[in-house]
Amino acid sequence: MPDSTAPSQDVDRVASALVAVLPVLQRSLERHVGREFPHPRLPEGQLALLFLVEERAGITVRESAEALLMKPNNVSALVSQLTEAGLLERRRDTADKRVAHLYPTATARGRLAEARLLQEGHVAGALHTLTDGELDALGAALGALTSLSGRLRTSAG
Repeated sequence: MPDSTAPSQDVDRVASALVAVLPVLQRSLERHVGREFPHPRLPEGQLALLFLVEERAGITVRESAEALLMKPNNVSALVSQLTEAGLLERRRDTADKRVAHLYPTATARGRLAEARLLQEGHVAGALHTLTDGELDALGAALGALTSLSGRLRTSAG
């Protein structure tokens, strides 16, 4: 991992600003989408699991727990809830009947696509109100934010 040459106070300032702004962005987006989404709102954990299973169809409960930084029994409970709601399908592994592979149902895929379109639309609308310089700065920061996200995920595991 490369060492930062930035002074400690600069790192602290950026860390503080990110900790303050990221939850506000997420809550604002959730509120916008929540007003327009025509389906019952899912709890955050269920939604995170559905997005993960959509991205990695066939993932196991254990793998899901690792990816979401959750305990396997908590993910198992979410799987049961989503299966009962008709949003997730469990398929037993052919070699090891104790292992279940997870797949989103067609209903789940449709609702996730709908939610993603609403999210992207609201973000795009807000981005259109920024100056060219602000938009360029955000675009330039995407790689660094993705890297930061990966490092935080790794250190939390």
